[in-house]
Amino acid sequence: MNAPTKNSRRKFLIQSTGLVIGFTVGSELFADNTAPDLPIDLKNNLNINSWLYINPEGSIDVFSGKVEFGQGIATAFSQIVADEMDVDIKRIHILSSTTGISPNEGVTSGSQSVEFGGLALRYACAQARGTMLEKAAQSLNVPASDLTIKDGVITASNGKSVNYWKLTSNELLQQKADGKYKPKAISSHRYIGQSIERTDIPAKVSGGEAYVQDMKLPGMLHARVIHPPAPRATLVSIDEAAIKSMPGVIALVKNGNFLAVVASREELAVEALKAAKNLCQWDLIKDLPSSTAAWLKSMQALPSTDTEHAVKEDLSKKNGRYIGAEFTKPFTAHGSIGPSCAIAILKDGITTIYTHSQGMYPLRTDIVKALNVSPEKVVCIHKEGSGMYGQSGADDVALDAALIAREVPNQAIRVQWMRDDEFQWEPYGSAMTVKIRASLDDKGMINDWNQDVYSNTHSTRPGEKTGNNLVSSWYMANPQKPSPVTNIPLPAGGSHRNAIPLYNFPNQKIVNHLVEEMPIRVSALRTLGAYANVFAIESMMDMLAKKARMDPVEFRLQHLQNQRAKDVITKVASMANWVPNEKRIKRDGKIIGRGIGFAQYKDLQVYCAVIAQVEIDGAGKVRVTHMWSAADAGLIINPNGFKNQIEGGLVQTASWTLFEEIQFNQEMIKTSSWGEYPILRFEDVPQVHVELINRPNEKSVGVGEGSQGPGVGAIANAVALATNGRIYDLPMSPAKVKKLFT
Repeated sequence: MNAPTKNSRRKFLIQSTGLVIGFTVGSELFADNTAPDLPIDLKNNLNINSWLYINPEGSIDVFSGKVEFGQGIATAFSQIVADEMDVDIKRIHILSSTTGISPNEGVTSGSQSVEFGGLALRYACAQARGTMLEKAAQSLNVPASDLTIKDGVITASNGKSVNYWKLTSNELLQQKADGKYKPKAISSHRYIGQSIERTDIPAKVSGGEAYVQDMKLPGMLHARVIHPPAPRATLVSIDEAAIKSMPGVIALVKNGNFLAVVASREELAVEALKAAKNLCQWDLIKDLPSSTAAWLKSMQALPSTDTEHAVKEDLSKKNGRYIGAEFTKPFTAHGSIGPSCAIAILKDGITTIYTHSQGMYPLRTDIVKALNVSPEKVVCIHKEGSGMYGQSGADDVALDAALIAREVPNQAIRVQWMRDDEFQWEPYGSAMTVKIRASLDDKGMINDWNQDVYSNTHSTRPGEKTGNNLVSSWYMANPQKPSPVTNIPLPAGGSHRNAIPLYNFPNQKIVNHLVEEMPIRVSALRTLGAYANVFAIESMMDMLAKKARMDPVEFRLQHLQNQRAKDVITKVASMANWVPNEKRIKRDGKIIGRGIGFAQYKDLQVYCAVIAQVEIDGAGKVRVTHMWSAADAGLIINPNGFKNQIEGGLVQTASWTLFEEIQFNQEMIKTSSWGEYPILRFEDVPQVHVELINRPNEKSVGVGEGSQGPGVGAIANAVALATNGRIYDLPMSPAKVKKLFT
């Protein structure tokens, strides 16, 4: 494959993979602060033809820098473009994000795809539509105001018409966004607001080629990485001859402590991997914490970067009855059903990588560093992966494939991690401690709130200016160092995401303690710090409500000034037939309780309230039987897609809350299989009921990570009501719950 040529316009080459390659449409990242008042993603990628192309064949190709990985954004983007361009949605083709072709929108994360990428598309399409009207007016010799559009056909009042497909040319949209044309009025939407069928689902349920794991390229070879048995281990010896002599083995790739086997067939690569593990000797550092509890305790004493947030002080109201508590969550895995996979080809000096990374351009940045080549020598093409959110091993395996392809050029190299690779080498969600001390006044209102958050970073993604965050780069003969530890700044936040309660208190102080020492590798896992922070905040809200002898729903409403927040709480209480001051119920030898949780994700995206019902048996096993949720994310693009995200988040938070925890000792990560990392089983999936509040006059905001925090809060409070006790340390294992009965 030839490298894309900058700013050229060549006919698209659509391969059997459904991916576009072969040219660039102006995807360089601008830093134009003089641009008009445009959406930030459009301001950073001003060329209109970097967003869409009108094909003479009768379709519109859309190049989004955001990637589909099960959240439904390809469908949502199709709805947006179809409405703004006045064409049938079947004409819209969302093309895979590709470096050198697609706009650089960074990483698809933080539930920002529709809010940022979708808004940029609306404005880009508005300008494209306006341009087509201008050209049609010239062609038909009528004013643009005299024209109407239906499915790409532009018609004048005199009956004359011309369509997009005849007007289009390669040069037509080679222009910069100028804000001259605005997106259409909500009243004219045809597709936005409708539950359009998802475009990404059919292949996933029919056995089609849905994921990068399913791809087959001509002459493709198979590789496996021989990871060390523990982080920071060094290779002492290896029997190279024995490995190379195994059936089907084509190459043994050795680069410092990076090892991989390449074989003609996948099963032969797996056999070579198993044998190689017994033919290698490693020196182990044994520098991991002895346990999660030991790490959480020591973390509070380690050096940290401390920052204060949302400090309010009213000494006249700073008095009352104080209570305090400490809440923790362990290291957790992404637990992708399909282990990470990538395919790389080195040909004519260009390394092309098919990858399920969430950020093509950031990934390319670190791969370029590792390979020591210029950016145009690496092309990253997105192909969806099975079970992808946050930073799993997808970025890492892309570098693995590139390193191997460099040693075995001119052939496609498919690398898939094994299950133990995925569990032991992916970057985990950070373990956290949240300490809260709060007080009530004589009217039962919170008058002082103090919160301390202790955590490592929640993002070590690729793409930083210095360092390299791809794990194999640390094990090469000339090893590279990780990027410096940072925290995503507020309002989005990293470890302090959702640490600032939306509730109103006259006195409050939030202190974030960012711990830089990281013996266990961590990075972005869905919601980042919000899951632990909302767990702690919502647990404390129930504890204070109980102390104030007030119903938990009413207690929250009394502390909120935001009407949209109040509305989701009121709605979910109605959905669940909430009874003020609910009591636990004993039935058939089980105890049943219900609880509520609430948050606005990042304090700037979806409002979400959840009520959970749990039943607990005599052995302490908690089963979440029902979850109700009300959510508000402004203008709804696709109601069913919105509901899917809230529903999925609720099921996920039930699994996190009840089961998930990475196990380790000082020598190594002990979790290597599903047997050591239990997750929610099908028989334990709760009945989920979701209702949405549509606000057409409010902007669309992210929803994908909005229900996990309220969900854990609701489960925790339901368990507390059922047991007359409280779990402060996640997950809520039967052993911990049973102690509440004794």
